Amino acid sequence: MSTIVESVRSVAARDVLENARARAAFGIAAFVAAMSFSAQIAVPLPWSPVPMTLQPLVVLLAGAFLGSRGGAAAMLAYLALGAGGAPVFSLGGAGLPWLVGPTGGYLLAMPAVAWVVGVTVRPGAGTLVTVLGFLSGLAVLYAGGVAYLVLLLGRDAGSVFALGVAPFLAGDLTKVILAVGLTRRFGRTDS
Repeated sequence: MSTIVESVRSVAARDVLENARARAAFGIAAFVAAMSFSAQIAVPLPWSPVPMTLQPLVVLLAGAFLGSRGGAAAMLAYLALGAGGAPVFSLGGAGLPWLVGPTGGYLLAMPAVAWVVGVTVRPGAGTLVTVLGFLSGLAVLYAGGVAYLVLLLGRDAGSVFALGVAPFLAGDLTKVILAVGLTRRFGRTDS
């Protein structure tokens, strides 16, 4: 029985692996699903309107694994899915109002994050370039989140930094280290 299953799996996967468009569509769908699940692993912080999630890791990996266009497309598809009412945002949030709430700036920055990472973290890039690419993506994510929180909360950038960046730095730097390891081991090989 396992021989039959392996044969079917091999034949089915061969068409996807050999067709570049199918491979890209599968990658985008996989990262939309990964982002949706990573948003559900959320820890609300009592002093911040933004929960801690695994989403920064997934958006960095989307750019690294799918490239700039594929990563940005995956994040746009994720946002469209959530805006359309699917409960894919943190803690099961959904709909357009979620995009104008406290996490809206981070969410709307995700396509740009994936694009920046995809442009920077190229196949064959050294570890330093990879780390700098991920840190650049994280900076874009923080910039989008902080800029929007400044507008939403009407506070100065310093106090918003304390709410929307400082509590996440250690965890997000750990996610960068994990992303570097995963990318070095499993990253894309196309140019």
